[in-house]
Amino acid sequence: MQDNPENINKGFIQRISHWAGRLSYREVKNQTYFKYIRGCFWILFFIILYVYLLPLVPDYTAAMFAHGQKADTLSADDPKIKRLVKTAENSVGNLSRKFSGLSSNSAYIVINTTANKFYLYRNQKQIREGTCSTGSYILLESGEQQKWIFKTPKGQFRIQGKTTSPVWIKPDWAFIEEGLPVPPPNHESRYERGVLGDYALSLGHGYMIHGTLYQRFLGLPVTHGCIRLNDEDLNAVYHTLSIGSRVYIY
Repeated sequence: MQDNPENINKGFIQRISHWAGRLSYREVKNQTYFKYIRGCFWILFFIILYVYLLPLVPDYTAAMFAHGQKADTLSADDPKIKRLVKTAENSVGNLSRKFSGLSSNSAYIVINTTANKFYLYRNQKQIREGTCSTGSYILLESGEQQKWIFKTPKGQFRIQGKTTSPVWIKPDWAFIEEGLPVPPPNHESRYERGVLGDYALSLGHGYMIHGTLYQRFLGLPVTHGCIRLNDEDLNAVYHTLSIGSRVYIY
C-alpha cells in the first residue's frame, strides 16, 4: 500500500517541530554540552582580553600622564617662575643678613642650659667650648609674699659690665636659704669676696657669668641662675668678650 503524500508531509512536519522544540534555549541550557560551550566562550573572551586589550592600557595611561605633565610644566621664562625665584632670592638674602647680624665678626658666646655646655665664637668660628653650670630650677619660698625660682633666663643678652676680683652682694634669698635673718641693705654681712672667681661678666638683673669655688659640680644644674665656669674657661671668656658682646642662652 502506497503512503499518502499528505500523511508523509504531516509526519515530516511533526519531526521538525519536535527537533525545533528541543533546540529552544531552555532545552539547550539543560543539556550537558551547553556548559562546555559556555566555558569555552569565557576562555576565548579572556584570551582576547589579555592578548589584545590589556597591552593597550599602559600606553594609554602613559600618554595620559605625559599629557598632564606637559600641561603642568612651566618654562623658566614663565612670569610665575620668575616671581617665585625672585621671592626665594629675597628670602635667602634676608635670612643671610639676619644671620650675619646675629653672628657678626665680633665675639659672642652660646649657653646650652640643657646640656650645661658653652660655645665661644670669634669671627664666626668656634674657638672654645666647655662645661658650665646653670640654674637648678629649685623653688624657694618665704611666707606667702616671697618666692624665688632659681633658673637661668633664656634669650639674647649683651655683656653689661666686666669686673675683676668681683664681690658678691648677697641678696635676701641667700640668707633665707641658709636659715639666717635677712640683714638690712648695705650691711657688711652681705658682701662676700672670693666666691665668684677671678672675673665676672654681668648680663643685667643680677645674672652673671662668673667662676666658682665648687668646680666639681660643673656640668650640673646647681646655680641660682648665673652661669658658672672653671678658672681657665672663665679667663678665656673674659678676655674674648667685650662690653656689648652678645650672649645667647637656650
